[in-house]
Amino acid sequence: MIPLLHDFSGATVLVVGGGSVGARKARRFAREADVIVLGPDFGDREFGDSELVRAAPDPAEIREWVERTEPALVVAATDDEAVNEAAADAARERGALVNRADRSGSRDAGSVVVPATVRDDPVVAAVATGGTSPALSRQLRRNIESELAGAGAMAELTGELRSELKAHVDDPAERRGAIRAVVQSSRVWKALRTGDTNARQVARDVINEELGERAGGSPC
Repeated sequence: MIPLLHDFSGATVLVVGGGSVGARKARRFAREADVIVLGPDFGDREFGDSELVRAAPDPAEIREWVERTEPALVVAATDDEAVNEAAADAARERGALVNRADRSGSRDAGSVVVPATVRDDPVVAAVATGGTSPALSRQLRRNIESELAGAGAMAELTGELRSELKAHVDDPAERRGAIRAVVQSSRVWKALRTGDTNARQVARDVINEELGERAGGSPC
C-alpha cells in the first residue's frame, strides 16, 4: 500500500455500522467530511457531527444506500461479514474508496487503511501497520507526539519566510539553505514551543547568519 493524504472537504463518508468501531471511524471523518452512519442502534456512543440513520439493512439493501448517499468513502464496520462485503462491493462499483474495519493484513484493490495520526495543523503525521496491528500504530503515534510539538507553527513560519526570501534572494539554492537552517535551528524550535513572540525574529537572525551580511541591509 502507498500512503496518501485525501481531502474529504465537501465529500460524503458512509459508515455502515453503529457500534464502537463505527463511532470511532465517524468521529475521525466528521472533522472534515459529511458523515452518514447507518446502524440499528447507536447506544450512548459519540459520533461527532454525523448524521445518524437508524436502519439495519441486509446485504441486498446496501447497494441502494450507497447509490442514495453517493459517498467518496464507504466504511464497512458491522459484525456481519456479508453486510460488510456487500458494502465494499457496492462502493467499488461506484468508484468509491473502501475501508473494511473487519479486515487486517491483505487488502482488496481500492481499499484504504485509516492510520493513527498526530496533528499540529497544518502538519499531519500518520502511522500505519497495514491494518495488522492497530495497537502498535497507536503506540508509535504516542511516541512521536512530543516530537511534533511546534511543527504546525514551524510550517506556517517557514512558509511565510519562503515568500519573503523570494523577494530578496535570487538564488533558489540559497533560499533553500536558509529555510533548511531555520528548520534545523534549536533556537527557533525552542521559541515556537515556548510561545515566544520573538520566534519570527529568531528565525530571521538564523537566516541572516546563513546568508551572511548583504550589501544594503539584511535579506529578511
